[in-house]
Amino acid sequence: MSGDASAQMEEVRRRSQSLLSSSGLAQDVKAEVQTMAGVLLPLSQKYRLLGAETMLRENTACSNTLEVLESLSRLVKALSILEKYGCNLTSPARPRYWRSVKHNNPVFRSTVDAVKGGRAVLFLYGYTSQQADGLSFPDDVSQPDAAHVAAVTLEVMTLRTEVDMLVKGTHPHPENFRDVVPFLVPPEELEVVGVPSGDQQPGDEPCVPSPPSPPPQTPPPPQASGGEPLRPSTVGDCSLCGAAPSLVCSSCDSRAFCDACDDLFHRHPSRDQHKRDQLQQQQQPPPGICTICGTSAVQAQCSTCSQKLCDNCDQLFHSHPDRRGHSRSLLAAPKTSSPSLSPWQCARCTTVNPTRAVLCATCERPRLAAAQEAPPPVPSSPNAEWRCRSCTVVNQGSSILCEVCERPRLATRPPAAPLPTSPGAPGESGEKWMCQFCTYVNTSPAVVCEMCNLGGSPPASLQQTPPAAKDPAASPPRPQPKARVDVEVKRQKMMRDDGLRLVQQIREAEKRGVSAEEVYAAIGVCGASNTSPCDWLTSELPHLLDEICAMAASVQVERDGEGAEPSAPVVKGDGAKLSRAEAKLAWLSAGGDTNKAVTQLLRDRQVKMKELRSLGFREASRCEEALRLSGGEVKGALSLLQRPLLEPFHQRIWTDQPEPPIDPQDPDKQRTCRRLLALYELPSWGRCELVLSLLQEPGVTFSLEDVVQAVKESHDKDFIKRLLVNECPCCLSAFPRSKMQSLTSCQCSVCHECFRLHFTIAVRDKHIRDMVCPVCSEPDINDPQQLDSYFSTLDIQLRNCLQPDEYELFHKKLTEHALMKDPKFLWCCHCTSGFINDGDQLKVTCPSCRRSFCAQCKKPWEAQHQDLSCEQFQQWKRDNDPEYQRQGLAGFLRDNSITCPSCRFQYALTKGGCMHFSCSQCRYQFCSGCNNPYHKTVCKAAQCSCPGLHAHHPRDCLFYLRDWEPPRLQALLQRSSVDFNTDPSDGSQSEACCVMEQKDEKTESPCGLHTQPGQAGLCEKHYKEYLVSLINAHSLDPAPLYEPSEVIRACERYLVDTQKVGDEDEDFFLARLLKKLMEVPLGEKVPRNK
Repeated sequence: MSGDASAQMEEVRRRSQSLLSSSGLAQDVKAEVQTMAGVLLPLSQKYRLLGAETMLRENTACSNTLEVLESLSRLVKALSILEKYGCNLTSPARPRYWRSVKHNNPVFRSTVDAVKGGRAVLFLYGYTSQQADGLSFPDDVSQPDAAHVAAVTLEVMTLRTEVDMLVKGTHPHPENFRDVVPFLVPPEELEVVGVPSGDQQPGDEPCVPSPPSPPPQTPPPPQASGGEPLRPSTVGDCSLCGAAPSLVCSSCDSRAFCDACDDLFHRHPSRDQHKRDQLQQQQQPPPGICTICGTSAVQAQCSTCSQKLCDNCDQLFHSHPDRRGHSRSLLAAPKTSSPSLSPWQCARCTTVNPTRAVLCATCERPRLAAAQEAPPPVPSSPNAEWRCRSCTVVNQGSSILCEVCERPRLATRPPAAPLPTSPGAPGESGEKWMCQFCTYVNTSPAVVCEMCNLGGSPPASLQQTPPAAKDPAASPPRPQPKARVDVEVKRQKMMRDDGLRLVQQIREAEKRGVSAEEVYAAIGVCGASNTSPCDWLTSELPHLLDEICAMAASVQVERDGEGAEPSAPVVKGDGAKLSRAEAKLAWLSAGGDTNKAVTQLLRDRQVKMKELRSLGFREASRCEEALRLSGGEVKGALSLLQRPLLEPFHQRIWTDQPEPPIDPQDPDKQRTCRRLLALYELPSWGRCELVLSLLQEPGVTFSLEDVVQAVKESHDKDFIKRLLVNECPCCLSAFPRSKMQSLTSCQCSVCHECFRLHFTIAVRDKHIRDMVCPVCSEPDINDPQQLDSYFSTLDIQLRNCLQPDEYELFHKKLTEHALMKDPKFLWCCHCTSGFINDGDQLKVTCPSCRRSFCAQCKKPWEAQHQDLSCEQFQQWKRDNDPEYQRQGLAGFLRDNSITCPSCRFQYALTKGGCMHFSCSQCRYQFCSGCNNPYHKTVCKAAQCSCPGLHAHHPRDCLFYLRDWEPPRLQALLQRSSVDFNTDPSDGSQSEACCVMEQKDEKTESPCGLHTQPGQAGLCEKHYKEYLVSLINAHSLDPAPLYEPSEVIRACERYLVDTQKVGDEDEDFFLARLLKKLMEVPLGEKVPRNK
């Protein structure tokens, strides 16, 4: 049976490997994988490339069944991912990045890296080169080995199927994994019967399924060994099989057992000393019912152990070595109107069917049908091989009798009659039975034959019962007559020994790469000697093949007249050039007969010469030489014969002269189309004609490559013309679509050269936030989420576009941009460098200029700042620093200067002038009064319809309050009792404002505007900024001072309903709107420094 399974496995493996290596689809080999998973073979034979046993052991090193099942489930997921890797490699359309496997892939980490042995499978696929971030194919490997990858993938798929069936409990052969996977228990054995007693170790009791028990019996309470009655709860059916109990074991918690189960259960070394007590007045099962299972009819009675058993229980119970010699007798089956409740065996094909089955699952015959032999099949040809129906040996078509059992060709299978034995012969007291398939006489009471591994015949022990053994003490032993030598038994034994020897020789030969046919033929030649067939094949077979070739060369074989053409040549052996490969094939087909091999060799050569002659090769000497060089293969000989004919073509292909360009105006249109098909791989002949028609139009300036690329994308001529003419918005030149490039953030397209120049200049001379579309300036750089996704895709596009130096500079700027998002990132207030501050102190030192400043208020560090908060230090400077006091409100405005909300870079400038501020460090555009971003297009705010540059300012922003007059701002401060200055700090009124601000040429200089009395020595613009900073510092709401028009306009800005309710009074209406307006919070980002 192992040989049949191996042959089946090889056939299915070869077929499925061919399918997978050609298509790369797992669905195509799903049925074959299921078949291979169900083949009963050891793991080492089934998985040749994959270390399945090692992988299972390493991944199931657990402490309980639940952990084992979880580990197997993880292994199934990992094998599924590995299966996809293999299918991708064998697929004709492999993925773009098939050469490498990244370890940082989350799917890879959670599946393949989560099990042991996953990377070893990738190594088998060909990922043998270790990289910093994963595995890859070696650089010298251009294509994966499809056949090898398909073989490994099939084993991965088969192992995944088997493990999945183990987890689900549907595997047909789970016993193959008992020694590999711990805690593996089939589903039907999960219910453990009985509780181990205190003197037993866990796991001593076997896991026995609980069969359906008959109605409970109530025998009298038995007496224990000490004379005390047993507990009534312990008396009932047998705790293992459910039959009537015969004894009780006090060491097993007073569990009841029948005789058979007691013998099996207490055979264990840890329970063989248990004390059992016999039950009194035990009830016997109903007459005619088996005493073990209690459900099937009695078919045999054992006089030795006083048991009445059914057929199945008798085979199981008396298979023990201690009970093989028991004397049993067959009993007539009781007549009943209903069939037995036990599984039944087909009388024709011996298949064991379920209880409820009416027809046999194999031969579809009724349950009660007699065993009738089907008429032998009529052979299709008198010379066809036929199989003996007695011993199953395949015989030659010309033979009438079987070569082994010498039975006629049309004879049916003989009945399995018992052999007569001597009652007292020594050594033959066991049962003997003849196999009904191969007629071999078996001496052991096994279910299957020792020779053919087939079963189904009734137990011979029930047909041939030796006399019961008498008590040796009662009568002295009498001398027994010497057993007669049975010729048939001797012949059967010789057949068995020869068969086993042949099987052993074939297995040894397979390990050395020798086929079974070669072994069989070698035995026919060297069988009489003690030489091993494999050794003979290595040392003597080459000389024998040379001898066969020489004999064939000296023998003339006339052509076979049947079906031969009159012009067919006669193959003569004189001077014939024959190869060893041809001679070996002929020798194997002749079964090792040298003379037959010579005849077969010449006949095969004649057929091959006819085939080559029919293909146009008439020169016999060249054909014979080609066949000799190709080992007798017609395809190889045909290749050798065609090679000289293709030599001019090869010379023209491999010449050093350049290939002449394709001329669309060439009059030979078919030749031009053939060249287009060969060079550009166009999908059809019609596409080639379409290319020529486009190139032949007047005034065409397209190149051949551009037209071919456009024709590959579409067959519509008008659409192709649109693809070929696209205007670049930067250089205004026309290019085909294939030479245009666009960003993922917009729909604009520019030519490759403009794309490269734009981003090269942006990387080299501009900020990283200036690297936007050169046409529409998308995306919006103020959206952090959109900016991050944009840079991730831009990196891929610039990788093949920029020079290495520019690309490295781009990555450096991208890294600095990412560092600015770190909360610990600080800009130096003395220079323009930034760095990461890991300390928690206020005083920090810039690593570039080595100057110190405060990490919180970003002011230059002074000794007085030590042990003082930033607010305390600012107040100290106002009270004690003469220079600060001299600057007056100009210093106050400088301290409340502009700080970028994106990168936190601080500018020593005032907020007066244009509120639209652009950070020089991060290019973030925001309002200097409220820190809200500026948008170039329609933003995400609710019902925003402004398409141009705009920002959404709160009502307390300087953007709105700078339009108020200073007295109105002072009134708002006085309303909340906030003090403000109206006179200069030094008491002298200057003519020009000295507040520093940034001019258009990006330089810092004093304001210089004329000052007014009562404005603290500042110009009106900066004095308003001073008053608004006080309003923002105290979070004052300017709404109470709004005019009615301003209230309505502010409500409309914040989407507050401005409709009057009925005949509402105007004052009440304005009061209601003002109340709703003040419910809208002030600006969240407005600077509120005190």
